Formats: sequence, structure tokens, C-alpha cells
Amino acid sequence: MTLEPVLVLDANERSALAATRSLGRRGVPVVTAEAAPTTLAGASKYCRESFVYPSPYREPAPFLHVLRREAAARGTRLLLPMTEVTTHLLVQHRADLAGLAIPFGTAEALEALTDKRSVHALAKQLDIPVPETRLVECPDAAAMATAGLQFPVVMKPYRSRIWSQGRWISAGVRYASSLDELRRLAQTLEGFSRHPFLVQEYVAGHGAGVFALCDQGRPLTFFAHRRLRERPPSGGVSVLSESVELDPRLRELTRRILDHVGWHGAAMVEFKVRPDGRPYLMEINPRFWGSLQLAIDAGVDFPWLAYQLAAGITPDPVDRYRIGVRNRWLLGDVDHVYLSWKESRGLNATCRAIVGFITAFGTGTHHEVDRWDDFRPFVVELKRYLTREH
Repeated sequence: MTLEPVLVLDANERSALAATRSLGRRGVPVVTAEAAPTTLAGASKYCRESFVYPSPYREPAPFLHVLRREAAARGTRLLLPMTEVTTHLLVQHRADLAGLAIPFGTAEALEALTDKRSVHALAKQLDIPVPETRLVECPDAAAMATAGLQFPVVMKPYRSRIWSQGRWISAGVRYASSLDELRRLAQTLEGFSRHPFLVQEYVAGHGAGVFALCDQGRPLTFFAHRRLRERPPSGGVSVLSESVELDPRLRELTRRILDHVGWHGAAMVEFKVRPDGRPYLMEINPRFWGSLQLAIDAGVDFPWLAYQLAAGITPDPVDRYRIGVRNRWLLGDVDHVYLSWKESRGLNATCRAIVGFITAFGTGTHHEVDRWDDFRPFVVELKRYLTREH
């Protein structure tokens, strides 16, 4: 069977590298693209060709124009966006991309899952537990929103990526330990000062993510992992993770909300689980995620399933995967050790980080970027790492 070529966007993302390797190994001709000439996925031996497009974050219209032109020049109709911004742009402008196929749902469904105000309303409607939440329309109303809540509180922008003053900005979650800090953050950070945001009660517990792929609302597969180490150590991007059994409760809650909107494509649903076992929905990211390689190594090849969706092929559901598979982002793990020391977390914490870093070289742990059979992406990453400011 002749496999259609695919264009993988956001080629500097580790998820793009994972998708390029996955599809390339299956014989799919892979073209990668990014707003930079040298990229992780573009350096892979499984990449046939690369090109540069204008930044989708600053120049969305030129980005879409170049994408149409370059895809037509190569006869490529299947596209895999890897980030929230490119996914959003392709879905919102699907009518302008006639002939190009992406494995993601409608603009309405995407909006329902990316707007945290909508997610909160859907969760209440579907009887999915969520933290106590207040909507703030302007910074001056932030103080009133804390009535009945105890500090610290969680401040969430209504979207994690926001179109603001002619470009896309990253709007992250913040924690306010006092009313003064809440006011300061609301007035000084663009994601809060110029746009609506949510104030939520702080839920103590551990994070749990459910990863899914749906075909017009029908779940094809689920996957779960736990984070063993993060960068920064206090909580952030996973640098060492392990595949785990999926909690049936979280599976049911995930299915409930994705079914309701008829979601099509990949999605990551994040929960916080209290010590008593009660889960709370935190947010939904209807896109691919950073630790995509772990799912592939464990037996859930999300890029291949998504490729089939884009090509109009109905994939076979994946019912099981291997438990206990570990995935490590080596340079992220180096940062974990460095930040454990820099953040003055104590000698014991630093020593534990060093010991953990060394022992992770044992058998059974897959490395995300540095792989002997495809080493050039690691060279690209290492050069970039050594020249950046730490």
C-alpha cells in the first residue's frame, strides 16, 4: 500500500520529533516545517524534506498562505499540527485550506475545550467535579472574586494561548497567596489585565492526565502516565515519566466530556486527585502533548492513529498498552538537577536529584530525543542547549 506524505508542523517540538520518527518508520514520507531552518524533527533521518514558514504566533495570515503554497507544491494534503496555536489556526481556517486534511474536530468543539470558562460550565452540566471557580471579567473585580475562598488561590487565564495586541501570547497559571499578590498579578500580567480569567480554590493532591484519541466522538484509545521528575522540580514539564494503568474513574469522566462535544482527534485531559481519591477536572488540551514519545514506546502510536484519521481511514482501537515503560528527556533532566540546587531545595533534595539522574541510565528507560539509531536531533538540541542562557 502506498502511503500518502504528511506534513508535520512545529518541527522544533519534541512531539513533532516523536511523530516524525513514528510515521517515518512505517514508511510514510514525512515533510517537516517550522519558523526556523534547523529543527529537531527536521534533523531526523525519517524526515524527507523541510521548509520554513512565517511565525504562526506573530504572522498567522502569512503562515497560512505559505502553508497552502508549500503543501500544494509538494502534493501533500495531510497535516499534523503539534501545538495549540497551529491547531487552532488550521481548525479555525479550515474553509481556507480546501483540500488539506487535519485530524481534529470542528471549530465549535475546539472552542468548547480550549476556553476554560466553557470547560467549567460543561463540567458542571455533566456532573464532573471541578474546583470552586469564579469568573473575573476585569482586574478591578479580582478582589471580589475571592469572597468565600481561602488563600492561596489559583489564577487561570481563560485560554492558555491568547490572541492579544496582534500576536499570540502564552498565558500561564499563577498562584496568589494573598489579596495583594492577586491584585498585582491581575494588573501586571497581560493574560489577566487585558482578558477575562478564572479564580479557583487551590486543590491539594497529585496531578493525573488522561490522553485520548477520538473518531468523531468515539474514543479509539486511552493512555495514562505519571510524572516521576519535572522541570522545574516544583512542578512543570515532565522530564521522566512512566506509563501506568488508567484509573477507570478518570477514563469515564474523560469520555463523558469528549463524547459530549463530539471531539475528533487527540486530547489531553488533566485532573487533580485529592488524597481522599476525589478527582477534579483542571483543564483540557485538545492537541498533542510533549511526552508523546512515551505513549508510542508503550504501544499506543497516537501519530499513526491520527495519520489514519486524516487520511480517512478508520483506525483499529487500541485496547491495551505496556505498563511501567519509562521515558526520559535527558537535557530536561539535567535542568532538573541544576534547578534542584539553584532553588535551594536543600542538600538532600539535590543529592536525590543527582542519584536519580545517574540511576535513570539503567536498562528499561527510553530516551526521548537522544537515540542511537537517529542521533542528529540530539546534536541539534545539545548545541541549542549549550548556547542558551540558563
